[in-house]
Amino acid sequence: MTEVSTSGNRPCVIPIQRLDDDVLINIFYHYRPVILDEDEVDLVRILQGGEWDRERWWYKLAQVCRRWRYLILASPSYLSLCLVCSYGTPVADMLAYSPPLPLVIDHTVRYHEVTVEDEEAILLALQHHDRVRRIRLQMPIPNLQRLIMAIDDHYPILEYLFLAPNTKHETNLRLPQTFQAPQLRHLVLNIACPIGSPLLTPIVGLVTLSLNNILSSAYFRPSGLLQQLSLMPQLETLGISFHSPVSNHAERPLLHTPTMARVTLPNLRWFGFQGVSIYLEALLSRFTTPLLEKLQILFFNQLTYTVPHLLEFMGAAANLKFGSAKFTFHEKAVVVTVYPHEGDRLYAFMMVVRCRHLDWQVATIAQLFNALSPVFADVRHLTLDYYGHFLSFEWHNDVDPTQWHELLKPFRNIKKLVVDNGLVGELSRSLLIDGIEQPPELLSALNELRIFGRGDYGDGLMPFINARQVSGRPVLLVVESETESESESDSDSDWY
Repeated sequence: MTEVSTSGNRPCVIPIQRLDDDVLINIFYHYRPVILDEDEVDLVRILQGGEWDRERWWYKLAQVCRRWRYLILASPSYLSLCLVCSYGTPVADMLAYSPPLPLVIDHTVRYHEVTVEDEEAILLALQHHDRVRRIRLQMPIPNLQRLIMAIDDHYPILEYLFLAPNTKHETNLRLPQTFQAPQLRHLVLNIACPIGSPLLTPIVGLVTLSLNNILSSAYFRPSGLLQQLSLMPQLETLGISFHSPVSNHAERPLLHTPTMARVTLPNLRWFGFQGVSIYLEALLSRFTTPLLEKLQILFFNQLTYTVPHLLEFMGAAANLKFGSAKFTFHEKAVVVTVYPHEGDRLYAFMMVVRCRHLDWQVATIAQLFNALSPVFADVRHLTLDYYGHFLSFEWHNDVDPTQWHELLKPFRNIKKLVVDNGLVGELSRSLLIDGIEQPPELLSALNELRIFGRGDYGDGLMPFINARQVSGRPVLLVVESETESESESDSDSDWY
């Protein structure tokens, strides 16, 4: 039964069988699920294109009655119908007895093997290259290599291609040389891909391009990458990720950038990079993205970072808004996420630096954020989170207080500071030494200091609180219990 109108206080209800065909088709159209949720924050899920299994939404509706089945199958384009080839799908029977609808091939295996039957089913579906709309393959390297080499034909309606091994280890997979996909819009490759590959050269209409796990042997010059990007004006998402750094001796010849015009990507909203700072600087020196809304950077560990072009690039991105920042110190990396406003789930900027030990992490991130300090003047809320790990033997047992000063200095206008209990001792030694505030201008706008996490907080911060009270700049100290503090996990932890 369907409610269509009201009369007085009683709804007017008519049987659904009496709805005409146009109304039913529109109901089916609006019933279609969203494949990728708009509020999704997980980087991997976004790049994978969402829940492709939801494309089966119409299967049960088509079994309700003959009329519904006829209406649905009579409007395949309007309803974007397709057939999903995934685990356990009897592909041979489906191809034999189903209408010739577009095919979605979805096999992402992370924790179990690909059976012979699975591989044969995928190969069978790939043979119908004129019907394949999307391909997503993540599996052991031997299976993936065999299937990749089968993608060697003309795929006239292919829109999405995602290829990845189910391991982070260095891999060198061969790519097909005769692949063509004129309608390809999303290309995500977690395998080595030369910049001159046939996978890249003809694709003018790309919306998503993510090249990950690029081997040191396959490094390409920034100038070559920029030349390719200049032919992709529709790009909205761009990711470049190198598997590991190369030595400075081998790196500098690669980074020689001949004189060339700046490349503008007018539609780019999301840019991610993993590698060394010298490569990113060479890239950004000729790179303009006026509508950028999200920036992600992962640096391999270096002794020094020089990032003037990154500062210029971020300063020119009018849509990058920074109001709240969070530093998370992990065992193997320090992660900084910056949000437009406090409480936002979608960050505007993420920086990850792969290095161990708290003392090295604080010194490294302080160096970077002091170089970038002009773009963080509007941050009002700062969180320091900590996943306990050992300090290095190369440095003092405690972080040099001046390094904490350098880390906090770029955030001169913060009003609220939230600190994990594991960092309270470090912070208290840095803010006040022998009863003297060090330096007085540090955290000068602060009016709330909130502590969270496990353990006994002690009175380590009380001298600082008292000193601020005496100076006429009081700071409210709030101590949260473990149940009150939120436990967070980084949704993009796979990235680093």
